[in-house]
Amino acid sequence: MRSGLFSLLPALALTGAALAEEPISFTSNDGVSVEAFQGAFTVPENRGNPDSRMIEIGYVRFPALEGATGAPIVYLAGGPGGSGTGTARGRRFDLFMQMRRHGDVIAFDQRGTGLSRNDLPTCVSSVSVSEKEPGTDAEYAGAYRQAARECRVFWREQGVGIEGYTTAESVADISDLRAHLGAERVTLWGISYGTHLAMAALKAIPDEIDRAILASAEGLDQTVKLPSRTEAYIERLQAAVNAQPGAAAAYPDIAGMMARVHGRLEAEPMPLMIPGADGARPFLLQRRDLQQMTSGLIADPASAAIALAMYAEIDQAGSANIASAIIARFYELGAPISLQPMSTAMDLASGISAERLAQVEHEAQTALLGAYLNFPMPQLNGVWDGFGLDDDFRAAPTGETPILLLSGTLDGRTYPDSQRAALSRMAHVDWVIVENAGHNLFMTTPEVPAVMHRFMVGADVDGERIIAPLPDLTELPF
Repeated sequence: MRSGLFSLLPALALTGAALAEEPISFTSNDGVSVEAFQGAFTVPENRGNPDSRMIEIGYVRFPALEGATGAPIVYLAGGPGGSGTGTARGRRFDLFMQMRRHGDVIAFDQRGTGLSRNDLPTCVSSVSVSEKEPGTDAEYAGAYRQAARECRVFWREQGVGIEGYTTAESVADISDLRAHLGAERVTLWGISYGTHLAMAALKAIPDEIDRAILASAEGLDQTVKLPSRTEAYIERLQAAVNAQPGAAAAYPDIAGMMARVHGRLEAEPMPLMIPGADGARPFLLQRRDLQQMTSGLIADPASAAIALAMYAEIDQAGSANIASAIIARFYELGAPISLQPMSTAMDLASGISAERLAQVEHEAQTALLGAYLNFPMPQLNGVWDGFGLDDDFRAAPTGETPILLLSGTLDGRTYPDSQRAALSRMAHVDWVIVENAGHNLFMTTPEVPAVMHRFMVGADVDGERIIAPLPDLTELPF
């Protein structure tokens, strides 16, 4: 919707290149509105196919504050599947606004997301997994592999060039965005999968990148995390628990508690009745269910507290009210397996090297979360014949681009040592550790934006440590 003022303004020109942008009033989820520009450009869905259809790549540009002279700052959302414009509306809205002191801020919607979704259809397969009967990990993975094979056919039948949804194609989109903006270089600002995309860009188009801010980084061969790193995270979580007397009394041995519960459910899955709008439905709680739920919950300390309470309830009381509540909220009971095109294709394309896959499979045999941290990867690896990027893509980036790496000590999705290793061949990395922070660390403390601003103006912030407040790990956020 146009504001009265913006309707009088022409489309912006950057470095002499006229842009086809629409002035808009952008409103955050909290109801705060700001003047911005919405733009788009077209690219081939699959640059390797001369007959590819064209798709639209959209973004919102927040103009730089007066006096800012830096390169446009392109925000790369995580997932894969996150929306840059969606992120800008959420808890990071204020940070998007603050970053305008350094240059235009671009809330970029990667292909297949947000303004760039291009009506990509969700695939609802014919494959279902029984919610009432026990099943093996192999059977569970097999169901998802069959669903993925069906979905590839479905998307092709719908006219979707699914082979074009790779990180390499998204890098080319970033290059086209830079040209569309009329900018010589751009700054990349990403989190989680967004850092994976940024690292691919650092390799493919280094001369087009001014600098990068990367948080909770995922390396180019880290689509699937190492189970041993998750074990080390649980040790760090235990140390945080031990620093709080109440939590220490409630959870004296997290690893032991998890192992006991997994063993119990492996021997005898727990029948539940899950409440719903149409009445309660039966559900057989299995070990893999807890492993999958926990894999998501450990992203941040506040949600990790839910996982701890869930295990303690099963371990001590023999009940599963917390697990039932999670299933009721996030599971679509009775539905067949459905897959999203962008996230499915991006993960499959990035894949995993043979060496790392062997390591993951070996470690998963004894790891507390098995191979479920990134489900359905690596279970779907190689399911689409002739699709995917190679080990040259997965090699770590090299170069001179200045990088700020922000790592949270209680990030249960990506891990500090792994993050630094992913950038070990880059010459100029300022690594800042945020104690007690999890995966979503930008808004944990004002010190995080402060160190970002100092990096953006050229300050050396390498080795700084920020201490974020640690939530009470005995309290549930609901």
